Amino acid sequence: MQPLAPLDPEEIQKTLAGLPGWTWSREALERCFTFADFSAALGFIVRVGLAAERLDHHPEIHHVYARVVLRLNTHAAGDKVTMRDVALARAIQDLAPGG
Repeated sequence: MQPLAPLDPEEIQKTLAGLPGWTWSREALERCFTFADFSAALGFIVRVGLAAERLDHHPEIHHVYARVVLRLNTHAAGDKVTMRDVALARAIQDLAPGG
């Protein structure tokens, strides 16, 4: 399991360099994914959910038709970004279309 210490802004910016499409917004890592249709977006959400369960760390998910927005922060660390969020973002990145 990844440490729960909050990352400082410099660490977060360095991490984002290896996570294309992700941003740091409102104390969370965030990324929007767009799919061909509702079914493709829903299938992605299910895969993200399974990865989140394996890591015992769960994202905030917003789903509207073919669009999925994921937000990651660690509640146990005062809703700050930790290495747990980075690990989940990397796992999600591997699941995303185009990798």
